[in-house]
Amino acid sequence: MEHRLEPQQLSKESLPSANKSSSLLSPKNAVKASSSVHIVESQDNNNEDGGDILQKVEELLQKKAEEGDGTAIFQLGQLYFDSERYEDALHYFERIKENDYQAQFQLGIMFYDGLGTKVDLKQGFQHMLNIANSTEKLASHLLPYARYNVGRAYFEGFGVPQSDSEAERWWLLAADDGNPQASVRAQTALGMYYSREDSLNLKKAFFWHSEATGNGSLESQGAMGVMYQTGQGIRRDADSSFECLKEASERGNVYAMGHLVAHYYRNKLYTKAAELALRLTLLEDVEEIKEATDCLPVFISKGIAMGHFYYARCLHLGLGVRKDKEMAQTYYSKAFEFDGAVTQRLQNLVTHGEL
Repeated sequence: MEHRLEPQQLSKESLPSANKSSSLLSPKNAVKASSSVHIVESQDNNNEDGGDILQKVEELLQKKAEEGDGTAIFQLGQLYFDSERYEDALHYFERIKENDYQAQFQLGIMFYDGLGTKVDLKQGFQHMLNIANSTEKLASHLLPYARYNVGRAYFEGFGVPQSDSEAERWWLLAADDGNPQASVRAQTALGMYYSREDSLNLKKAFFWHSEATGNGSLESQGAMGVMYQTGQGIRRDADSSFECLKEASERGNVYAMGHLVAHYYRNKLYTKAAELALRLTLLEDVEEIKEATDCLPVFISKGIAMGHFYYARCLHLGLGVRKDKEMAQTYYSKAFEFDGAVTQRLQNLVTHGEL
């Protein structure tokens, strides 16, 4: 199945945003920092720019930190983390790691990614594992995210011997039977994990993509559209496929857009196919799209490749656009640059008269 999980595809779970005190970095919201820091909003404050406000927040946090206020120490570390002052962030997170699970979580991220320190996968894994195994109430809101990251470490073999079974076990814990408050990334990861040849179970794959879609996963919504389309893990359902692909496309899922182009083309809606395919050919920065949509780069590239190929096909045959065989060759070549395997699969359909 095309939407399967391969090593080094997954994104990490970051610290849950509700607990990052990220409001400290927003000049608009800096006056609401937390119970440990109080900034009185005044007319003078309203006239200050964001840099001045952030400097005041930093100074107040430093003062509280010097007094041993653990919450202020974490917030100061988080302020530096979000400002990409990673060495400073590391210093403050290290100070409270024994008693602050959020600081431990951030240290795990920093050692994994080499932020403010050398990459140390084993130490990064150990920080995440400590949280994932915790029974403390203060760690409870972090459990799904830490467990997802532990599963990812096992799947990738980062800081621990590679183990599919351990990855699956930790992801199942993180996914928590589809709980919306659990790790939605884990639910999507399980959907892709059960689409692999080595762990193939398409009914489970569809179940987890369905759960993740219900919890807001844009990645899984696109995958569900393809599964409905091909009858993998669920009875084939053209209407449900179209609904999933259209909604996911409208939300920015490039992979879904590529398959929606294919849907229009198969149903001889060539003008619609050409228009959407052309939109896909204008996309180039896969990393930027990943940041905007939280979709995996490998599937973004597949969607763009499909757009290029189908637009080339429309140009080649004059379907929905003016025929231009020379221009079509340019788009065929670009499709291959984005994803050779997808392009070859589509070319095989052309060769066999199916496209």
